[in-house]
Amino acid sequence: MELNKIEQLLETYFEGNTTLQEEEILKEYFASSTVAEHLKSYKPLFNSFVVSKAEVLKSEIKILKREKNLKPWIYSVAAIFLIALTVGSIFFSKPKHSQEEKEALAAFNKTKETMILLSVNLNKGTEKLAIIDQFKINKNKILK
Repeated sequence: MELNKIEQLLETYFEGNTTLQEEEILKEYFASSTVAEHLKSYKPLFNSFVVSKAEVLKSEIKILKREKNLKPWIYSVAAIFLIALTVGSIFFSKPKHSQEEKEALAAFNKTKETMILLSVNLNKGTEKLAIIDQFKINKNKILK
């Protein structure tokens, strides 16, 4: 009966559902000399818990205080300077066109306006052609 209880406790232990009292029962069982043969592989596991609980750190732990460092301050000032330099160069730099480039840009804009006007008039002409096609269809229906 006790062996069945230990096996059930082992199952719930490995599922992570045991209480502290049940874990204590398992530790006591595996610390005893009457461990079942098929459960002896778990004995080192539970004995290691007992040994690790008894371990004590004998050396002294020193807590070091961090000295104030100026490097983060220097980095933040450098970052602000770089950002200001970048924004200033973008804001104050205007494209400077030569006279030839200005004339080419004006000619391009004039050509673009002409092409738009041509496109509008061409679209009006194609609309008129659609009406003529409709007229031909109706004429053919009447003459037949």
